[in-house]
Amino acid sequence: MQIHVVQQGENLWLISGRYGVNINRIIVVNELQDPSHLVIGQALLIPAPYPEYVVRLGDTLGTIATRYGTTAEAIARANSINDVSQITPGQVLIIPVLYHTVRAGESLWAIAQLYGITAQAIAQTNGITNPTMIYPGQNLRIPEKQKMTIDVNAYTNVFGEEAARQVRKDGVYLTYLCPFAYRMQDDGSLSPVDDQQLIEASYANHVVPVMSITNFSAKEAGSKLAHTILSSPELQNTLITNILTIMEKKGYMGLNVDFENVYPDDRESYNQFLRLAVRRLHEKGFFVSSALAPKTSADQKGLLYEAHDYAAHGEIVDFVVLMTYEWGYRLGPPQPISPINEIRRVLDYAVTVIPRNKILMGFQLYARDWLLPHVKGQEAETFDMQEAVRRAVHHGAEIKFDQQSQTPNYRYADEKQRTHEVWFEDARSAQAKFDLVKEYNLRGVSYWVLGYPFPQNWALLKDNFNIRKLI
Repeated sequence: MQIHVVQQGENLWLISGRYGVNINRIIVVNELQDPSHLVIGQALLIPAPYPEYVVRLGDTLGTIATRYGTTAEAIARANSINDVSQITPGQVLIIPVLYHTVRAGESLWAIAQLYGITAQAIAQTNGITNPTMIYPGQNLRIPEKQKMTIDVNAYTNVFGEEAARQVRKDGVYLTYLCPFAYRMQDDGSLSPVDDQQLIEASYANHVVPVMSITNFSAKEAGSKLAHTILSSPELQNTLITNILTIMEKKGYMGLNVDFENVYPDDRESYNQFLRLAVRRLHEKGFFVSSALAPKTSADQKGLLYEAHDYAAHGEIVDFVVLMTYEWGYRLGPPQPISPINEIRRVLDYAVTVIPRNKILMGFQLYARDWLLPHVKGQEAETFDMQEAVRRAVHHGAEIKFDQQSQTPNYRYADEKQRTHEVWFEDARSAQAKFDLVKEYNLRGVSYWVLGYPFPQNWALLKDNFNIRKLI
């Protein structure tokens, strides 16, 4: 896929013609709500100009693949088909086979850059022994891009049928799902949650359900509660026994521990709790992960950071989730929510003390709108990326792109002539984050939180990576 940034005077018809891609495919992949209205600076995902094939009676993915010189597996991946036997006459399939017609002045290297592959791969696919000997008008077969395989986790903070619908919609992109969360009590018990439908939907969509526990709530920081549990070996064992009971009864396959605002003096007690949890859960065949605040050094000060011992977590648990978001806090001043430059600082430290294959990088799925001038304590509005684009279109706002943070943003005046500042994510910022995963060779990404539509993200995730499925 390519990313196109809308310029002055452009419309979807012109953009479609430039890339040779059907307008409807651009509309669908971006889930454009108002295709006739684009704004300057809007990022659009441009699908690869793959041919389409209408399934006929007697066709199988195997016979179609042979006809186009590809594989049934490649066609299945391109069309999100889980069961290769389930295709029907009249169904329209995208065939992931690309050809490029060489233009005057083009080099094999430049063509390779265009499609995100190597010049060597194109040469090998087309039997080219001398890469300099290509000519205008020559049709080159573009091989399928080799992708890194990663784990993808997502949290959800809703339950019941609403959560199950989220899993059915986005489960194809997920390795793990963490319903957030069971809150522990000061006697080692856990508050109940309505997670049975969610767990059933996870198994049906080959997503590993992960039990998430925490010490905080919307009303309480949870520091005192964490201290109560962590300072008592008896309560720690009681809590873990209750965790195991729920996991075995409901079908969870792993545990995610998200203790936040832990007193600095409880740091080693937290590490010991994780060691105990890992020992007892591993005995039962379960894995353990933890969520970590975004630290940039071992001695970083602050209640959010000091008790989160990166080196210890990296040694103890099976993997960690770095919560690399919330710089643009809802009660703080307007700024990027998950800026690349800040995430990079966190990763630069994290990879020195945590194995790279244990790190999931956090990625937020929501946008924010701040009223200006910002007043301390005034809460920003939180919503999805589709709404961020809709507001830009409605107010005719030009979308800017901050190069340092790799984040889109814009300002607009509302009906009362008050100025607003919006920071959100688009295809450019998502691609920048995926590039970090590749650059640092991480285990994968973790999303907070499902329920905020961001279609460009999922399309790009699929274009960049193979997503590991464990069940």
